[in-house]
Amino acid sequence: MRQAGLVVAEMLERCRAAVRPGVSTKDLDAIAAEVIKRHGALSSFYGYYGYPATICTSVNDEIVHGIPGPRRLRDGDIVGIDAGAIVDGWHADAAITVPVGKVAPEAAKLIAVTEEALRRGIAAAQVGKRLGDVGAAVQSYVEAQRYSVVRNYVGHGIGQAMHEEPQVPNYGVPERGLQIREGLCIAIEPMVNVGGPTTRVLDDHWTVVTGDGSLSAHFEHTLWCTQAGPVVLTAAGSSAAAAA
Repeated sequence: MRQAGLVVAEMLERCRAAVRPGVSTKDLDAIAAEVIKRHGALSSFYGYYGYPATICTSVNDEIVHGIPGPRRLRDGDIVGIDAGAIVDGWHADAAITVPVGKVAPEAAKLIAVTEEALRRGIAAAQVGKRLGDVGAAVQSYVEAQRYSVVRNYVGHGIGQAMHEEPQVPNYGVPERGLQIREGLCIAIEPMVNVGGPTTRVLDDHWTVVTGDGSLSAHFEHTLWCTQAGPVVLTAAGSSAAAAA
């Protein structure tokens, strides 16, 4: 999974570097596909229940599962990029949200809050704690910033399938839920809206948007829970990064 995580990290960093006004979401997908091919890996997403692309690209009020296409990014947009890779049958999954050119202060704050929510969720994923502690860490921080967490879509277990049990909600009650044990691998992925938490799915049957048209951001990492603390398998670099 760490090898798959390194491929995912490179996919996201290459896509992040390419984001600018005028670039199409299909261009980003092509960049990610080249990374997958060069490493001899497979995309976790392509063909999954018929999904037609290597990555997901979700712009502005799109929360997750946006399909790359001819849409060109514009100055002031934000774009969520979600990538997954398979190496030797093992999956890793991560996401980032990137500003396009100069964005409004509210958009920049949303991105920063969502990334910090992910960091707090990872830090809470300690062996002996419970998944409610993870969700509560995300929810309490996000709501203190006067944003909302999406409830219809959640994080997940991951390993030899992209989506495994248990579900990992971005909300919860401390000391409730499944106890985190040594070796558990999960993907934590806060989806945060400026407005309310409601969602709807577009006619393409994939793209999930905010119910009120407000901006949304998404960050995700795959991690391995150990006695020494959570280890992020989708961090860039030569070795996996332990959460602070």
